[in-house]
Amino acid sequence: MQPDLRPTRRSLIRLAAIATLAPGLAACVADGLATGTAGGPEKSSALDVSPVLLVATTRKPVGNPPKAPYFSSDRGRGLSFAEVRLASPDRSLIGKVSAVVTGDWAVSAVPQVQTGLGAAAAFAEAALGRDLLIYVHGYRESFESAAVSAARLSDGIRFRGASALFTWPSAAATFDYGYDRESALWSRDGFGDLLKALVASPSGGRINIVAHSMGTLLTLETLRMLRAEAGEAAMARIGAVILAAPDIDIDLFTASAERLGSDVNKITVISATNDRALELSGAIAGGVVRAGAADRARLEALGVRVADASDYGGGLINHDLFLSNPEVQGVVKRAIGRGGGGGA
Repeated sequence: MQPDLRPTRRSLIRLAAIATLAPGLAACVADGLATGTAGGPEKSSALDVSPVLLVATTRKPVGNPPKAPYFSSDRGRGLSFAEVRLASPDRSLIGKVSAVVTGDWAVSAVPQVQTGLGAAAAFAEAALGRDLLIYVHGYRESFESAAVSAARLSDGIRFRGASALFTWPSAAATFDYGYDRESALWSRDGFGDLLKALVASPSGGRINIVAHSMGTLLTLETLRMLRAEAGEAAMARIGAVILAAPDIDIDLFTASAERLGSDVNKITVISATNDRALELSGAIAGGVVRAGAADRARLEALGVRVADASDYGGGLINHDLFLSNPEVQGVVKRAIGRGGGGGA
């Protein structure tokens, strides 16, 4: 759940990143691997070299030909696919300083949108032969804000495969939590169609998924459906599944994890017991603790890996540390490497 801090959210994220450049997470984020990047930092991501984001969405497209904001908060008719052109950040010293205030990545163009039965196949063809990183956003996100987060995530971990976004019809409004939750669940078929097209692709790479907040509910429900309908062979194409600050009832999370069987070991949960956004959503949901704020032992008992980032929140909310903290981004990078993705 995104805090109601926009339009200053991006500047706060950048400032939090500066404030949290601390020693490794070995003491508080034990994800089973040593922290730090072997062989030194990588200079650029594939997205930085070719700033194209593959987008699949259940949002309603805006205009034909597309025009800003390109995809609305309304529910569309079936799945849509677009190759979105991004404007990459200024890597100069002046650019880095100004990015603290203005942000960095931006959507520059959406040349065309394909909607209907061929959308999932077109997406799979665009990603053919490459490892894939799909970002699934959370509550209170517009298409543009979700696209920027997807770019920041992929670039932050220096992902070398194809970068993608699955975006569902969030109202992008503080008081529309109920609409967002229903829209996320409504989008299961669209996300499921996309994943089935990807796993059926003859020479595709590993499919890695990073889901945030309410997007974790959509992701878990869709993976359950994929396993039930397409079997373990389809799930073998799924590399890493990283659930960042999952805004999902711990009881529902438990049931979903149990239904995934042995595939539960693909999941890494980034949790924080001091996540204020999850405290609020838990109160809205009747007081049941959210999976992203649950005790580590309770989560690990389900067979998932847990990265407890409680001590690495530099702000009041601590809900999107995977975008702001380089050490937490390291957890994402290692999870993808562990899953055989090879793109990070």
